[in-house]
Amino acid sequence: MPRSTNAVSSKRRRKKILKSAKGYFGSRSKVYTVAKNAVEKSLLYSFSGRKNKKRKFRSLWITRINSGVRKYGKSYSEFMKKLAESKININRKFLSDISMNNTDILKQIIDIIYF
Repeated sequence: MPRSTNAVSSKRRRKKILKSAKGYFGSRSKVYTVAKNAVEKSLLYSFSGRKNKKRKFRSLWITRINSGVRKYGKSYSEFMKKLAESKININRKFLSDISMNNTDILKQIIDIIYF
């Protein structure tokens, strides 16, 4: 019985890996075995990267809120505590946008909370 190579499937499999390694540096995008390792590792990083992205954005929002609130002599933690006590439910993403683009609205929120 002649040997079966299954060339169509194996070529398709290799092509898929090399396509996803497109744009990688040097042999990482050309040589199949190297590209396979690079793609596997990148998939691992993409999972953890999605988690880190959420972390980074939350810290960015907190920093923006803090800088916006400090213009009025308040601290971030104090501001968030007063916000929770007055039962105003605004998320950090929205608050950071307000503190960056609409400082007059942030001033109104601070006036409502503290007075």
